[in-house]
This record gives sequence, structure tokens and C-alpha cells, in this order.
Amino acid sequence: MNELEQLYQAIILQHSKERHGFGELQGGLASSHQVNPTCGDEVTLELSLDGENLGPLVWKGSGCSISQASLSVMYDLVEGKKLAEIRSLFTDFKTLMHSRGQEVDEDILDRLEDASAFQGVSRYVARIKCALLGWMALDDALLQAESQRGKVQAHQEAEHCITVSPVED
Repeated sequence: MNELEQLYQAIILQHSKERHGFGELQGGLASSHQVNPTCGDEVTLELSLDGENLGPLVWKGSGCSISQASLSVMYDLVEGKKLAEIRSLFTDFKTLMHSRGQEVDEDILDRLEDASAFQGVSRYVARIKCALLGWMALDDALLQAESQRGKVQAHQEAEHCITVSPVED
């Protein structure tokens, strides 16, 4: 194992133990529960939005060190970021996971920061789902939150609408 692989392994082990963002669920705007039926990993993730940025995020789950570390790294990477940037990071992480251990563009690795440590995981098809579990929960919860926000805005706009009847001649 070369030095870079050892560093990546250390990052994954550290995050699997520290589990950044792990905590009691608070009843955020949206939540998603995801399960990997292959190995039994599961996570429930809750979040809120702060305008166009991610608001408070918390997750609770259990599983292998890869799924738990991926959630922890993801939390650090997306905390407080703009929603568009989070979507881009999710695309980058999926690209990394589907690389099958092949070279990935350096720009992607730079944007992913510590999440680039999962590049070696992409060589093991059975472990890709473990690494993607939290990201799938995040994506699902973001879609729900944006949908909820859209419904609230539409309702508020409807309350402020004035109905005008046509004037008869």
C-alpha cells in the first residue's frame, strides 16, 4: 500500500469513528431514510434550508465503516454550502464511485476534498452502495425540502392574490 492509499485509509477510519453530523434527529424540513439491502447499512438524514444554502443537517444510522465515514465526510463537505454546489459535489462523488478505481480528473478530486479518499472503494462494486448511501439520502431529502419550499411559496403567493371579476359593459 502506497502512502496516498494509507492516508485515504486513515481518513476513512477517522471519520468512521468520529462521525461528523451524527446526532439526534430534530424534525427538520425534510428527511430521508435509506437502506442498503445488500449489507444492512441504513441512515436517516434530516435537513433544513437557509435560502439557497443548506441549513442544519443531522444524520443517524448504522453500518459498515465505509457508509459511516462517507456520511461524516459528506457532512463536512456540504455543511452550509449552496444547493447548486451540493448537487455538483454529488455528481462528482458519483463520478468517483463509478470510476472503478481508474484515474479521475484532478479537479473533481480537489473539489471532493476528503471525499476523494473513497477512490479506492470504487474498485469494489459491493462497497460502492455503502459509500453512496448517505449521498442518496441527502439528494432525496434536498428534493423533498425544495418541494416543500415550493409548496409554501405557492401557498403564500395564492394568499396574496386578488381575484378580479371582469367588468360588464
